[in-house]
Amino acid sequence: MKTLNITEIANILETPKNIAITSHVNPDGDAIGSSLAMYHYLIKKGHTVNVIIPNGIPDFLSWLPGFKNILIVENQHDECIDLLKDADIIFSLDYNSLDRVKDIKNPIINSNAVKILIDHHPDPDLEQFNFVYSSVQTSSASELVFDLICQFGNKDLIDLKIAECIYTGIITDTGSFSYLCNNEQTYQTSGYLIKLGVDGENIHRLIYDTFSKDRLQLLGYCLSEKLRIIDEYSTAYIYLSADDLKKFNYQIGDTENVVNYPLSMKGIIMSALFVEREDAVKLSFRSKGDFYVNEIAQKHFEGGGHKNAAGANSYLSLDDTLKKFEKLLPLYKEKLNL
Repeated sequence: MKTLNITEIANILETPKNIAITSHVNPDGDAIGSSLAMYHYLIKKGHTVNVIIPNGIPDFLSWLPGFKNILIVENQHDECIDLLKDADIIFSLDYNSLDRVKDIKNPIINSNAVKILIDHHPDPDLEQFNFVYSSVQTSSASELVFDLICQFGNKDLIDLKIAECIYTGIITDTGSFSYLCNNEQTYQTSGYLIKLGVDGENIHRLIYDTFSKDRLQLLGYCLSEKLRIIDEYSTAYIYLSADDLKKFNYQIGDTENVVNYPLSMKGIIMSALFVEREDAVKLSFRSKGDFYVNEIAQKHFEGGGHKNAAGANSYLSLDDTLKKFEKLLPLYKEKLNL
């Protein structure tokens, strides 16, 4: 773990500040959970705090306490830019480089604020931040927020609102404790949150049992019509065109976790999902064991992520992106056939 100077940051936070909390484009449960957990904690400490997210948030997270206070750059651009300009401190949560925040990259770079990174992805860009709290062994940015609050000596300030946000980040980034969680500390943290009153069963329902009819039918379509299996390379992928999304009235979050389904097949080591958007093809990669999908994302698609979970964007057409991906597979045949 690369650790920031706890004492120095704690001292900075002892007097009221204007603070902006930012997270990455296409935010997931950990991005929003960690951001809102930090938001509620800093409000308790007497700060003026705003959570700023580049674009839309999945509706299945709308129950989170503080969700309605989140500012979205796509909808409130000028207000967000002004808040970043006036911030004394900018927290960057759940991303390792300012390339992940789209339109607010330059405003953050140009800001005179103290910049603090809290993240669990590999290879953080250390030059972009004044302080870095980073651990790839930790399940989620949300768990790191919990650790940081404890190190500040403020564990007693973690109330049910903060606990629900942290728990949401942990379970969404671990697939309900099915990956990225082979660490005793993750379970101890989760147990403490439940002790505070978190209803784990209810949160699971709020996140995973809220499919619309269109989303469920889209999932069925993905598995029955858009799944391709390449046995030679222990790989399967799903691809969706813009027309496919339109056919099923796509809403933000409707393809969440779709990439994980092919991994449930015996013999499949790598799974990928390709989704055609207006400006790019969004790529998601998942894998089992010691096959590193973040290498593929970073080396071939300028993306990144974790060993078993990574993402990227392609600015080729959907067809050309699929062809490029398939042409890469022979390079990894030995590792995929372990």
